[in-house]
Amino acid sequence: MTTNAHPAPLLSVESLAAGHGGQPVFSGVSFTLARGQIAALLGPSGTGKTTLLRCIAGLHAPAAGTLRLRGADAARLKPEQRGVGFVFQDLALFPHLDVAGNVGFGLSRWSTREREARVADLLARIGLAGFGARKPHELSGGQQQRVALARSLAPKPDLLLLDEPLSGLDADLRPKLRDELRALLKAEGAAALLVTHDQDEAFAFAETVGVMLEGRLAQWSPGYELYHRPSDVDVARFVGEGRLLPVCWLEDGRVASPFGPLTVEPAAGREPPLAAAASAADIGAPGLEGWLLVRPDDLVIGEGDTRALVVDCTFHGAESLHRLRLDDGTELSALAPSHRRFAVGERVHVRPDLAHVVVFPR
Repeated sequence: MTTNAHPAPLLSVESLAAGHGGQPVFSGVSFTLARGQIAALLGPSGTGKTTLLRCIAGLHAPAAGTLRLRGADAARLKPEQRGVGFVFQDLALFPHLDVAGNVGFGLSRWSTREREARVADLLARIGLAGFGARKPHELSGGQQQRVALARSLAPKPDLLLLDEPLSGLDADLRPKLRDELRALLKAEGAAALLVTHDQDEAFAFAETVGVMLEGRLAQWSPGYELYHRPSDVDVARFVGEGRLLPVCWLEDGRVASPFGPLTVEPAAGREPPLAAAASAADIGAPGLEGWLLVRPDDLVIGEGDTRALVVDCTFHGAESLHRLRLDDGTELSALAPSHRRFAVGERVHVRPDLAHVVVFPR
């Protein structure tokens, strides 16, 4: 008996392009989403994240490329045939229906008994047991959000699309509801694609994060890889906080940096980012210039041979963020446990602690 070790992805997007009114919004977007996989699309406003979701749901026609759902060409499927749930940013609850009616809205083909059981189960799991007879206007914002999520999950879709569903909630409520949503998706076995401009939300919610920049999908990878091994300078500048320092290659293949010579080592199975813009023969060529990515968590204050002046310090509870100025004028940010106090105006030592020495061409 032969088994398929590599099942077809639930969602496959290849070279997709779309626009509005004849103006392109994004192009060349390609990625896959497996069954049960939770992913996020991260990027600033206007980069095409919501339009991409609408293309997947069948609410917007792409201009080019292919989109396959469960192996089938989605272009042949109407929105209601795609088996995809969609949570809109404005929730779009039906004001004339009570909570139970909203949650069970997509279950018209279910028997009354099955529908009532599914609604009761979901309301219990989202903490709203006993709220079935209430109208949406009688609920808080967080409760309305839970109802919208339950309504989208009620028909048991294997893919849920979420367009910034938490953006209207108070900052202290968002992490709690985000974690509840993630747990509910895992319990349902549903895949999800979340659109957000909040990096912390994307990293906490998703196993895989795609970065949309200027109408392109710049990178699609796990959050750790995205943060520590960005694919290009644009992703490095957008994701997290960091500085790009000018470096050049030495005769021995290392790069000269403000911290001394550093060895550039590719991650397992992957070439260094510099390889994307330089030929293999040029990699490590003496005199070749590049940008070294340094993030605040890549620096250790109080150790090393490099001297710096503490220009500013911001307290963040468990950690403090220090702005440092090296003797050559380079300014960097460095995190330190807040119990290690470095005063503004103090001269300190600093050393790099780079798990990945990432260098881009310049």
